[in-house]
Amino acid sequence: MRVRAAGGVAGVAAAAVALAVAELVTVATGSETGPLVAVGGVVVDNSPEPATEFAISTFGVHDKTALLVGIVVVLAGAAALLGAAATRRLWIGLAGLGGFAAVGVVSALTRHDATAAAVVPTLVGAAAAGGTFVVLQRRLIMETPEGHADDTPTEVHDQPSSGSSRRGFLGTAAGVLGGAAVVGFGGRWVATQRDLSAARAAVALPGPVDPAPAVPVGADLRLPDLDSYLTGNDDFYRIDTALVVPRVRPDTWELRIHGRVRHPYTIDFADLLSRPMVERYVTLACVSNQVGGGLIGNARWLGVPVAELLAAAEPEPGADQVVSRAVDGWTCGTPTAVLTDGRDALLAVGMNGQPLPLEHGFPVRMVVPGLYGYVSACKWITEIELTSFDDYDAYWVPRGWAQQAPIKTQSRIDTPRRRVPAGPVMVAGVAWAQHRGIDRVEVRVDGGPWQEAELAETVSADTWRQWSWRWEATQPGEHELAVRATDATGQVQPSEPRPPAPDGATGWHTVRVVVED
Repeated sequence: MRVRAAGGVAGVAAAAVALAVAELVTVATGSETGPLVAVGGVVVDNSPEPATEFAISTFGVHDKTALLVGIVVVLAGAAALLGAAATRRLWIGLAGLGGFAAVGVVSALTRHDATAAAVVPTLVGAAAAGGTFVVLQRRLIMETPEGHADDTPTEVHDQPSSGSSRRGFLGTAAGVLGGAAVVGFGGRWVATQRDLSAARAAVALPGPVDPAPAVPVGADLRLPDLDSYLTGNDDFYRIDTALVVPRVRPDTWELRIHGRVRHPYTIDFADLLSRPMVERYVTLACVSNQVGGGLIGNARWLGVPVAELLAAAEPEPGADQVVSRAVDGWTCGTPTAVLTDGRDALLAVGMNGQPLPLEHGFPVRMVVPGLYGYVSACKWITEIELTSFDDYDAYWVPRGWAQQAPIKTQSRIDTPRRRVPAGPVMVAGVAWAQHRGIDRVEVRVDGGPWQEAELAETVSADTWRQWSWRWEATQPGEHELAVRATDATGQVQPSEPRPPAPDGATGWHTVRVVVED
């Protein structure tokens, strides 16, 4: 084991200690501003739009995991270089740790509602890392011939003083790394899950005074590879800017309704649950969804109509935008007219008969039929402000996305996707145009004439709709299937391919299928 390589191991171990201790302090103080999350939040907030779209299109619902892993890899690489350099001059490594601590401190102070206490996890983690680094580097020097860490490529200096020394150093470093991983990140996960999972399990949802309509027979065709009509909680897509799921306890949750209203007020979770509840099936879609993508799902939501909450506040004339704020400061802007036009816009507490899952907004979120999520579906909501579009731009608008974004008519082929035997083939998928509804779906093969598909039943115009078409696949070889939908207003799905930015993708979904002889 070369000495500089061992120094690199010491640097990585020290960095792991920094993150682990900082995570423990974050949990102990009830903070959300650990350095890893804080730095990741800065990266998310300042990423150019092409980078954001690349991350979502490449990693999908795992984009946040990919970002955190990327930050850890970069940190580990830099720590290894600093550790190697410190075998000659210890101050280089300590200065590098100080630089990383400075980045963590500045990042923590930029987070929503950050106070001076937000820097504590980073500073404590950096101090622990510095001590670990010094101890490991000194042990490395002591176990190097001639009492120094000169890495001159000679027979003597290329080897540790003995096999036991080599094993001793590696064992110590491995123990530090393993302990950091288990104690730091494992401790945070267990603490978060136990705390909030127990709080969620204790929530008793009230029954709806206005239940959801029964799902008609035939709404779910139950074909292989076709998404089911109802999306389970575990399968529902998740796209948001929260690198760590915010921890919001229902017994401390409050919603402040204020701004351009005559009667601002605040309600708590018990007050919200005491109000008459409405239950509806609503399909939500992410604006980042590519044509044919899976960032869409249909669920049964339980909540209080937003219109009733707004009416109690009495919005002033000109308050044409409702800005919803999450506990972490994220914002979205929804047209006031949409929330008060009679559609089933809900402040939701339940999803598919259960309290909201933690990652889907527990304890309370917004659900609005007909709008993309970034302008309507605020999770972990704690604030509603009445303002105007002229006065305020929500989170994604300065980043190039449209102020208002009604969901575009879309359709998707779920099956088949690859190879099929010659003969009758069932082509099927889903189509959606929330709050307008789907009136027609057509399929064509190899650019030929459009053939009308059979539409499955649906609960309402606020959900997606399954469709199917029987294809007589008699000609072997590769074929292209395309689909388009027409909404209930008579508007045909646009054919022009466009990316998701700034207000949703367009184009016909196509798949290539090989018919086997």
